[in-house]
Amino acid sequence: MFTGIVEELGEVLGTESGPSSARLTVRGPVVTADARHGDSIAVNGVCLTITDQPAPDAFTADVMLETLERTTLGGLRPGDPVNLERAVPAGARLGGHVVQGHVDGVGRVVARTPGDRWETVRIEVPAALARYVAEKGSVAVDGTSLTVAAVHDDDPAGPSFSVGLIPTTLAATTLGRAAPGARVNLEVDVIAKYVERLLTAGGAS
Repeated sequence: MFTGIVEELGEVLGTESGPSSARLTVRGPVVTADARHGDSIAVNGVCLTITDQPAPDAFTADVMLETLERTTLGGLRPGDPVNLERAVPAGARLGGHVVQGHVDGVGRVVARTPGDRWETVRIEVPAALARYVAEKGSVAVDGTSLTVAAVHDDDPAGPSFSVGLIPTTLAATTLGRAAPGARVNLEVDVIAKYVERLLTAGGAS
């Protein structure tokens, strides 16, 4: 489990693509400081398992076809920055919200509006996920825990939502440089999905 509090901006060192999978190597001195084979690290919100450590400050992970189809990881190239977070140890402080690292879909940045010391970013959300996004609720965007400032269900271009990015988020995550058109990984609140499942499962016990 993760909390959506990005620990550092890592850098993609290399990618290897196969017919139905890929291998991703990332540099991240902070998240690898105590890393071991088999540990989980969220890369742009995607939970990956360390399979190799080619250097003391880097790790390699396998990326399966399901992940490549549901996330933006397949588009990463050497030199790209990525948000990194280690799994949360039991008993640690929950700084953001419950994030599983299981991306639900890919959204798209559609607009950025600068404020005094922050920015409002509007993100297009797939129609199938829009019902899980609620004003003042939580959403993970590229692994970053954010509070939904507004939802825009009546937009003719399709559903979207807005979030506010404080200076720390702008400086410490990839969202600070995500221009309109950029694709981002989205994970909606898992509690909303479970509530829906309970209400629609026919009351079986």
